[in-house]
Amino acid sequence: MHLTNSSPTITPRDRHLLRHTALAVGCAALFAVLAALVQTRWRPLDRFDHGLVDGLHRYATEHTVWTAAVQMLSNIGGTVTMRTVLGLVAVWLWLIGARVLAGWVAAQTLIGWGGLWVLKLSFGRQRPAFPDPVSHAGGPALPSGHAMASAITCAVLVGLLWHRVRRAGKITACSVSAFTVLAIGFTRVALGVHWPSDVLAGWLAAGIVLGTVTVVIELSRPGALARDVRRVDWRTRPRVQRVLVSPTDLPQDAEEPTGHPDRLIR
Repeated sequence: MHLTNSSPTITPRDRHLLRHTALAVGCAALFAVLAALVQTRWRPLDRFDHGLVDGLHRYATEHTVWTAAVQMLSNIGGTVTMRTVLGLVAVWLWLIGARVLAGWVAAQTLIGWGGLWVLKLSFGRQRPAFPDPVSHAGGPALPSGHAMASAITCAVLVGLLWHRVRRAGKITACSVSAFTVLAIGFTRVALGVHWPSDVLAGWLAAGIVLGTVTVVIELSRPGALARDVRRVDWRTRPRVQRVLVSPTDLPQDAEEPTGHPDRLIR
């Protein structure tokens, strides 16, 4: 009697879906907990927010050069800069034929921007207030737009680079992205325009957007993102490498090592 293994095979696409579903659900759950603590003015969180902001504000008022440098970094990493970067990336992807991937990048940008203001207006949290502020910002505080936009932008850029670089490149990309996101988030607290919990909420909101948009596109266009990733790799590959590449180096669904790049994508 022969027994067969009836357990379902988990494909790379299934793992991709599970990872991004877990990202969206996990971040949504943590965001809900954080929002509840903020709304109920949970004392430990309230003390932490006020203590850190007050301490950094005192330092900023006493060190003008430091404050100017932090303000400049905050301006460079602002929401306009981040959305412009993603917009340019989306246009480039569209022009080289990676239309689904371009839509994925554009959706991250637009849904992130829209979701930010839905959350801000829903909570209406007041920003820190000082008689001698070192910086100014308008609108409700939670979540931080700078933190949310920088996290989405850096995650998208790392995602686009992930399959094109070796292990050292991946470590470098992740390290630079993490430092950028942390630094921009810190500037908003150091300038006294956000509470630390606003920045954390911005990062969690970014995770919700990144995971949700990816899952929706994967479900509506199965395999399209992976095909566009291979298309980008082929379109940006040096011409010499196209000539020297062996058939075993091509994507599994490639038909021939030569010819129009679109033939490599089914």
